[in-house]
Amino acid sequence: MDNATPEILRSVARGQRVKSRRFQKASNRLIAVLLGGAALFSVVVTASIIIVLFTETFRFFQRDEVSLREFFLTTSWSPLLGAEKDFGVWPLVSGTLLVAGVAMIVALPLGLITAVFLSEYAPTRVRAVLKPTLEVLAGIPTVVYGFFALTVITPGLRLLNDVFLDAFTNKDFSIYNAASAGIAVGILSLPIVSSLCEDALRAVPKSLREGAFGLGGTKFDVSVKVVLPAALSGIVSAFLLAIARAVGETMIVALAAGNTPKLTLDVREQIQTMTGYMVQMALGDVSNFGVEYLSMYAVAAMLFAMTFVLTVIGNMIRKRFREAYQ
Repeated sequence: MDNATPEILRSVARGQRVKSRRFQKASNRLIAVLLGGAALFSVVVTASIIIVLFTETFRFFQRDEVSLREFFLTTSWSPLLGAEKDFGVWPLVSGTLLVAGVAMIVALPLGLITAVFLSEYAPTRVRAVLKPTLEVLAGIPTVVYGFFALTVITPGLRLLNDVFLDAFTNKDFSIYNAASAGIAVGILSLPIVSSLCEDALRAVPKSLREGAFGLGGTKFDVSVKVVLPAALSGIVSAFLLAIARAVGETMIVALAAGNTPKLTLDVREQIQTMTGYMVQMALGDVSNFGVEYLSMYAVAAMLFAMTFVLTVIGNMIRKRFREAYQ
């Protein structure tokens, strides 16, 4: 009986190891299936969105009231007023780019400077407080930024104009204007730029910094001449992601920019962006069988093409300037 006991124990142990391997294989197989299903689901959803978007866009261009030539080569957009409807998309595109341009003037330099400070200069305690505080801005609902633009930024711009600029321009900011919407979108984009740029800067190997210090470089020299060029691909990717975020922003521009399509570079005037127009059409004031409603899909397809081009350019730049370190 005593001689049989070790053999029984070894047999039990072998059985447990076999069961453990089977369980591990089944778990791995289940995890692979779940991950593959999640990836497939995202692909199906993306493909469905693209199919619906471009199918409805094709229906829009089949209507007698509009043509490809008018859509891309004219500069008047008025689908809701009068018997003669105009479908030249460039006023919406220019409004979108104007707001995004103002936003990037605010977000890109401030975000990069903040990232350099957090990565190269800030003490650990300051960084532990400042970075989460900045990231909280990304969690604020965009409708709050829209009301902030209307109630704080626009009055501030009008006061600034009255005090410093009125003698030169003789023109005031509209209640709805591109400047206040752009500044609000820039504040929204600031955490994206600062957080991603800071991650790119901290990914630069410490040996590069030590080598630059060893050659007599100052903290500023190392930050600007060594760390920034080494992290260029990540910084450019952060910039392009922020631009795409600003181009696609909806609620801020719907509340603060206005609803007057206008081909202008004057940030004091009321404009309408592509996303703002889509919000206007989605409110249900027009028939979903009319050309006005279908125009929303054409504008959305144009916006999709713009953000897609930005994504492709970002990938090309990232690959071009990507640095690999041992």
